[in-house]
Amino acid sequence: MSRQTDAILDLCKALPPVRMAIVHPAKPSVIEAASEAMRDGLIVPVLVGPAEKTIAAAREAEIDVSGWEIVDAEHSHAAAAVAVGLAAARKVEAIMKGALHTDELLGAILRSEGGLRTERRISHAYLMSIDSYPKPFIITDAAVNILPDLSVKADIVQNAVDLWRVVFGDRLPKVAILAAVETVNPKMQATLDAAALCKMADRGQIAHCVIDGPLAFDNAISAAAAREKGILSPVSGEADILVVPDIEAGNMLAKQLTFLGGAEAAGIVLGARVPVVLTSRADGERTRLLSCALAMLMARARRTGAVP
Repeated sequence: MSRQTDAILDLCKALPPVRMAIVHPAKPSVIEAASEAMRDGLIVPVLVGPAEKTIAAAREAEIDVSGWEIVDAEHSHAAAAVAVGLAAARKVEAIMKGALHTDELLGAILRSEGGLRTERRISHAYLMSIDSYPKPFIITDAAVNILPDLSVKADIVQNAVDLWRVVFGDRLPKVAILAAVETVNPKMQATLDAAALCKMADRGQIAHCVIDGPLAFDNAISAAAAREKGILSPVSGEADILVVPDIEAGNMLAKQLTFLGGAEAAGIVLGARVPVVLTSRADGERTRLLSCALAMLMARARRTGAVP
């Protein structure tokens, strides 16, 4: 499984590390995650949070942070605001969530009018790899947007397409808009949104991808299943991006693949002016490193103008 994503880490080895704000690093696991990414040459950590708690967490983790930059902030809300300010001033190129709630961090980003907000809705993407599928793929959005409407889904798709192209190159990714069924049903909003998203792509409102939907999960990942149902689709069996109808479907799908299927997953928040890594205590070292690698590649792409 790891061979599918080793190329991502290899790609990063030739690039300089990015300065990343680690927000409220008041727990040893957060310091450990930052240390791992720094050791692998992915980031230069900037610790933003209560200085005393940060140093205490580093001491507990048995990591020497005496040479690291520490920006003192009174509490988690203040740390989020300071980190957003550093990013808006281009003093850091990426942000990692530490020991604070996701809502606190994303709320600070959303409040940063003229700072980190863009015309796009922010969204989360999991880059996943599993032995039973021949290539890495993206699941979106499984962590940020609860019940996205059509306009939000269009941004979710475009954010994921941008990520895919930054990581894997210029080949047009194949996007499957998932629903419970593969036919348009007026009583099922997910199928109506899927049909509309496909027409938006036809009109150039969603760019740089091949898109089809609605597709049930089996039709999206299995060409044989699609043939059995008589579905003629350029995406079936070859999907690079799976777009879920809501956060519950996406969260359950991603976690089922991870905890029951043994999938490898790396997550990143897209759509802001800097990439955001949402760490979890359940994440292993490789997941944390891959997430930082995605942030590094996205930050470089923004710096060079490869993505808006």
